[in-house]
Amino acid sequence: MDKPILNYEDLLEMLDHFLREPKEFWENFYIDRNKEIPFFKVKGPDENLVEYFKNGLAPKRVLELGCGPGRNAVYMAKQGCKVDALDIAENAIKWAKERAKEEEVDINFHCLSLFDFDFKPHSYDFIYDCGLFHHLAPHRRLTYLEIIKRALKKAGYFGIVCFNTDGALDTSDWEVYKEGSLKRGIGYTEKRLKEVFSNDFKIINFRKMKKTNQPDDIFGEDILWVSLMESL
Repeated sequence: MDKPILNYEDLLEMLDHFLREPKEFWENFYIDRNKEIPFFKVKGPDENLVEYFKNGLAPKRVLELGCGPGRNAVYMAKQGCKVDALDIAENAIKWAKERAKEEEVDINFHCLSLFDFDFKPHSYDFIYDCGLFHHLAPHRRLTYLEIIKRALKKAGYFGIVCFNTDGALDTSDWEVYKEGSLKRGIGYTEKRLKEVFSNDFKIINFRKMKKTNQPDDIFGEDILWVSLMESL
């Protein structure tokens, strides 16, 4: 590919080519719904998300990033939220739509990347990311943050579920490009994850996800961090 680098977006696209093509990877990931993937076996939402709503979080309009099979989107719609849910994989969106139909909830599903999503600025009360961020290439991190800040209303809330170092290796940004791989995702230390968000968000809650014993109505694995933040 000999496209010249004339702007910031050209630079990001060039760096994308050093790593795997995400859409192809995630389409294949969701082909077999019977795989031994922990969140494939659970229809219910994340345990921390349930906690947030029980403790008074009551957003009217929600954006979910990397919605996968729709567990959390369905839960939030059942709480009365108007939900936009994004995933890059058509196989994930198809599964999520089937679940939404079964549960008789109306959700706006979009099969595209967050970086291609067209939205009205400052229109969401709550943005939730369960599992997208730790698969995000380091060079896309700044744009990711800018999109979230632009999409959230003033004093809106952001929730994240992300690998800790028990869930994936603490791979440095430099190593990602030296090895040309995100491997199975980046495992973040508490310090590293807080450094990414602390300049733009007030961290309200930060802890390990509580592990649930399956079968259960909610999902929980302690290889993940969970955090609720408020935009500054």
